Amino acid sequence: MLFDPFSLRTTQLNNRAVMSPLTRSRAVDNNTPNSLMATYYAQRASAGLIITEGTSPSPNGLGYARIPGLFNEAHVEGWKLVTDAVHAKGGKIVVQLMHTGRVAHVANLPAGAEVLGPSSDTCPGEMWTDTQGSQPHTPPRAMTETDIAAAIHEYAAAAGLAIEAGFDGIELHAANGYLLEQFLNPNVNRRTDGYGGTVEGRNRLVLEVARAAAQAIGAERVGIRLSPHGVFNGTGAFPGVDEQYVALVKELSALGLMYVHVLDHSAMGAPPVPAELKADLRAAFSGPFILAGGFDGASAQRALSERHADLIAMGRAFLANPDLVDRLRQNAPLNAPDPGTFYTPGAQGYTDYPTLAGQIDEDRHSKSRDRA
Repeated sequence: MLFDPFSLRTTQLNNRAVMSPLTRSRAVDNNTPNSLMATYYAQRASAGLIITEGTSPSPNGLGYARIPGLFNEAHVEGWKLVTDAVHAKGGKIVVQLMHTGRVAHVANLPAGAEVLGPSSDTCPGEMWTDTQGSQPHTPPRAMTETDIAAAIHEYAAAAGLAIEAGFDGIELHAANGYLLEQFLNPNVNRRTDGYGGTVEGRNRLVLEVARAAAQAIGAERVGIRLSPHGVFNGTGAFPGVDEQYVALVKELSALGLMYVHVLDHSAMGAPPVPAELKADLRAAFSGPFILAGGFDGASAQRALSERHADLIAMGRAFLANPDLVDRLRQNAPLNAPDPGTFYTPGAQGYTDYPTLAGQIDEDRHSKSRDRA
């Protein structure tokens, strides 16, 4: 099943293997995508669907060093390099819109931008800055309703720019403790106005952003990623978390979104998303459902055959294996990822992972040299 074609609403996929969004920090010039990034994504175009790294719809959302944006024409032109390269290889690609919110340091932001969040609580921990090294997160300013309205507009505008840049759709990043999940999670969202305090209040921003994006480009081109029970960036479970997410997904289902993408980080040491909740979320959403989190070829096939999901997303395996689909099809060994180059600028650990065909050719050349 993993290698079967799939209709993702109106987008036809060659297989059911999805490349997860992976922050790679290679947008070195004003957060603008470049030819190196185009090479990286094109190498992985055999995925049924590529979801790009988190890409900010706003100057205020560029919390990490060298992550890409999508809020000006230079970004559009840079991303066109990527989408053209992927489409030339027969692939499909959506851009993940990720506003980092309070997960930021001001040194990573462009001039005039600021760190914002639902409340004024500072995200625990530190993050890398190219100018000052590792630093504690910058305290955020609690967003006013005017700020919230502006952010919704930024998401919708970025969705429009994504289509202009040639993407097949967008994914709203409402996971991993970034801005949209910051509003969902009462451990972060201390608000008592209409954007906090209750399930309906905490879900409100995500639903308003989803509606605005759907109105801008069509719901069939808007997906969303969720990580209930995740602990990344100071989030964590809370009383009523399962019921809140089921209520959220039911409303997202009514919008007719492209897909819901649920992330379980237990393979990396986080608490698992309960199997019952995954099943309830799948039942709550009437469209395509993606699962991510620690899958290999065998477990992906099993999840699909047992109808736990329609598509399976894999991250580090795609990072280190540009030809992952072929390797899984042939049950071939996988390259191991190099964590030391995950977020460094340049081609090393980015576009230089060997393909299976390249390794076979190298083995042949080595044998020829040995016989000479």
